[in-house]
Amino acid sequence: DSLEIRIAGGWVRDKLLGVESNDLDLAISSLTGTQFAQHFSNFISIHSNQKDLSLSKIAIIEARPDQSKHLETATSKFLNLELDFVQLRNESYHSDSRIPSDIRFGTPKEDAMRRDITINALFYNIHNDQIEDQTELGLEDLKNGLIRTPLPALETFQDDPLRLLRCIRFSSRFGFRLDDQIIQAAQSDQITMALQEKISRERIGI
Repeated sequence: DSLEIRIAGGWVRDKLLGVESNDLDLAISSLTGTQFAQHFSNFISIHSNQKDLSLSKIAIIEARPDQSKHLETATSKFLNLELDFVQLRNESYHSDSRIPSDIRFGTPKEDAMRRDITINALFYNIHNDQIEDQTELGLEDLKNGLIRTPLPALETFQDDPLRLLRCIRFSSRFGFRLDDQIIQAAQSDQITMALQEKISRERIGI
């Protein structure tokens, strides 16, 4: 498969909102983030003789499921930009844990649909200079000031109840309203139980 690179998530959202951001998440189609970062570093060192175009040392951030870091990430700095390199992915969950039981390479659609909210699921495709809205809701929700989950909210929060807290945080940060599905799910016994069973008190500040 040909390699495709997309800028994902927060940078795309912030640019569309007119907010400056120098943190880029690069989603890679057919290599792990670590593999691509190493190739990118080698390419820069071979083809550039300008010191200011060098890539800083690549740091590998190990997976830390307890901190919602479910996948190893490579990070570096280039032209005053903070870069995180990750693979496009899909994941599955067991009913008794918010930590994915299986993480594998995914399509852009699968990667977008597993994200917490639609406005964080937008991609910028660097090959064709296009914004990709794989959920078909992200651009509309950004325009309308709505926090909504790509998948049904109840399903999303049962997989990872911490995402409910992230929805509330983003709603407060941007002044966006919460989708009715999120409010209904937050009031459900299933999510109350999932929060108690899957999230430590330290994670939710109790």
